[in-house]
Amino acid sequence: MQDTQLPGAQPAGAAAPAPSWLLDFTLLALLWGSSFLFTRLAVADFGVVPSAGMRVLIGAVVLLLILAAKRQVPDLRRHWRKTFFIGLLNSALPFVAFAYAVAVISTGLTAILNATAPLFGAVIAWVWLKDRPGTSRAMGLALGFVGVVMLAWDKASFKPDAQGLSSGWALLGCLAGCVCYGIAASFTKRNLTQVPSLVTAAGSQCGATLALLAPMLWWWPARNPGPTAWAAMAVSGVLCTGMAYVLFFRLISRIGPAKAMTVTFLIPVFAILCGVVFLGEVVTLWMLVCALVIVCGTALSTGLVKLPLGE
Repeated sequence: MQDTQLPGAQPAGAAAPAPSWLLDFTLLALLWGSSFLFTRLAVADFGVVPSAGMRVLIGAVVLLLILAAKRQVPDLRRHWRKTFFIGLLNSALPFVAFAYAVAVISTGLTAILNATAPLFGAVIAWVWLKDRPGTSRAMGLALGFVGVVMLAWDKASFKPDAQGLSSGWALLGCLAGCVCYGIAASFTKRNLTQVPSLVTAAGSQCGATLALLAPMLWWWPARNPGPTAWAAMAVSGVLCTGMAYVLFFRLISRIGPAKAMTVTFLIPVFAILCGVVFLGEVVTLWMLVCALVIVCGTALSTGLVKLPLGE
C-alpha cells in the first residue's frame, strides 16, 4: 500500500526547518563580532570618542536613507523621544566604553566581556520588569558573574600605560557598557515592541549621534585619519551599526529581549577569529575557560538551558 501524506506535512525523516530568525541571529553575531576588529583599526587614528561618534553618525545616515525610501519617517516623528533615548543606552555610552577597551585589551577579551550583557539584562529585567529568575536561572547568574571575576582578576590592572590607559578601566568600561545594554533591552521590551524595528534602529542612532556630536568634535584628532581607518569606520558604521541594529531590534520584536541578547554567545567566536587572523592576537587557555564559565552561566540565567531543579 502506498504511503500518503497530508498536504503541507513534512516528509518522514526530513530535517526540521531552521527557525525563521536564525539567519538574522547568525548574521548579527558575525557583524558585531567583526566590529571589534574594525573599531580597533579606527581607534588607532580617530581616538576613542571620535571613533564612537563617527560610527553612530554613519549608521544614522544609512538608516535615515532607508527609512525615507520606505516612507517611515512619520513613524520616527511619532516615536522620536523614546528611540532617541534608547540610542544613548544602546549605542552612545557602550560604543565609547568598548572603543576605549579595544585600545587597551585584545578584541577577543573585549568580546568575551561583551557576552555578559544577558547576565546584566536578566538582573535588570528581574528588578524592573519583575521577571524573577527561578533556581536554575539564579544559579546561572551566580556562575556567570564568577566567570567575570575570574577573568577580571587575571587581567585587571589600574596602572596606566604609556598612553595613560589601563586594563582595569577597560574591563570596567566593558561591564558598564553591558549594563547599558541590559537597561536598553528592558526599556525596549516595555516601550518599543510595537514600533517597527527600522524606526527604532534609525531613531537610536540619531539619538546616539546627538549625544556624541559635541564630544566627537572636541576630541577630533589633529592629524587626519588614514585610509585604513576611514575604511574600517565606513564598514563599522554601515554594516556593524546600521544594518546590525535593524537585525537586533527585529530579533527583539520576534523572539524577545532575553533570547535576542544571547547573540552575545556567538560574538566572541567571530571576534576572536578576526583578532587571531588579522591582528595576530593570542588567545590563552585561561581566557577560554573564563569564557566557557560566562557562557554557561549566561545560558542558564536567560533560561536557554535549564537544570532539573525545582523552580
